[in-house]
Amino acid sequence: MKIFNIFFCFCFIVFAALQYNDPDPYVWMPIYLYAALLCWFAFRNKFYPTAYLIGIAVYAVYATYKVFDTNGLIDWITKHHEENIAETMKAEKPWIEETREFFGLVILIVVLLINYFYAKRKMKKAASV
Repeated sequence: MKIFNIFFCFCFIVFAALQYNDPDPYVWMPIYLYAALLCWFAFRNKFYPTAYLIGIAVYAVYATYKVFDTNGLIDWITKHHEENIAETMKAEKPWIEETREFFGLVILIVVLLINYFYAKRKMKKAASV
C-alpha cells in the first residue's frame, strides 16, 4: 500500500499542477490536492476513513454532474461517437474536456475507495487483537 499511495500522491500533485492553465484551476487543483494529501497520510500509515468518504461523496456528485452535463459523458458517447479523448493534450472540443474530467474523478474515487476499505480492514484487525 505504501507504493500505491506514494505513486498516487505524486500523480495527483502532477495532475493538480497541470490544471494551472485549465479554464477552472480553482476547482480542479483543490480536488487533486485533497486526494494527494490523503494518499500522503496513508503512505505515512495514517488513515482517515471519514475524509475518504467525504472525498468520494463530493467526487461522485461532481462525476454524476459530468455524466449528464451538456457536452458531458452522455453527449460524448451519443453525439460524438466516443471520439478519441487522448488524441491531443489540448482539448479543443468541450465534450473532450468534460469527459476527461469525468474519468479523472473516477480515478480519484477508485483510489479513495481502495484506501477506505484498506483502512477499515486494518482498523478491524487492530480491534480484534
